[in-house]
Amino acid sequence: MSTYVLVPGFWLGAWAWEEVTGPLRAAGHDVHPLTLTGLGDRSHLAGPGVDLETHIDDIVQAIVYADLREVILVAHSGAGAPVTGAADRIPERISRVVYLDSGPMADGLTQLDLYDPAQREFVEHSVAAHGGTAYPPPSWEEHERSGVSLEGMGAAERARFAARATAQPYGTLTRPLKLGGGADRLPKTLISCSYPLEQVRALVEAGHPYFAALAGPEWSFAAVPTGHWPMFSAPAATAAALAELGEPGGPRG
Repeated sequence: MSTYVLVPGFWLGAWAWEEVTGPLRAAGHDVHPLTLTGLGDRSHLAGPGVDLETHIDDIVQAIVYADLREVILVAHSGAGAPVTGAADRIPERISRVVYLDSGPMADGLTQLDLYDPAQREFVEHSVAAHGGTAYPPPSWEEHERSGVSLEGMGAAERARFAARATAQPYGTLTRPLKLGGGADRLPKTLISCSYPLEQVRALVEAGHPYFAALAGPEWSFAAVPTGHWPMFSAPAATAAALAELGEPGGPRG
């Protein structure tokens, strides 16, 4: 049995993992999906004071107060920053960090720093129109225009997403990540979904700025070929890929 802590990306809560947690628990694993402050069933806690540090603390406290150890800590999409921060704070409790169609953020960067000028302008305009403290979920058309893969997100999946998605606290995009090197040597796995694994490996080998950090010996790679939200579009395959990481001997990819 392995222990998993699952952190969803922007606009989502623990509910997004429902079709992934079932298979993992049926296989005997201990699974803890999280809802971060200001989102999902904790959306009533949203406010201008909620930022990246808040979400890092959410993850750290969830792990520490449940006394979880040897945790496989999973970040989907925009959860890459808070998961990286949490692993840096409590590396002694983490056995592996997993980035599900996500990636680690470097020390000193913000989520907004990762966006090109057009994307950044869109986010800032959306936040301003929403009151200045939260980033509402873009439309599906806007996602497509920005290059986000919607493969596998049919009408039912989109309706489920839209019915429960909540605005993302803006401070999680604007506060820089501060790291101390605590998680540098932890085993890490990238599970690529919306990019072919061959393309990811080529970008790593080429030293692409967003992928160069994945060249270290602590990294392994796997793939769940689908769109950007694999917990909706390919939940069984996502659960299977995560379960493989908890098997004796670790990842084979």
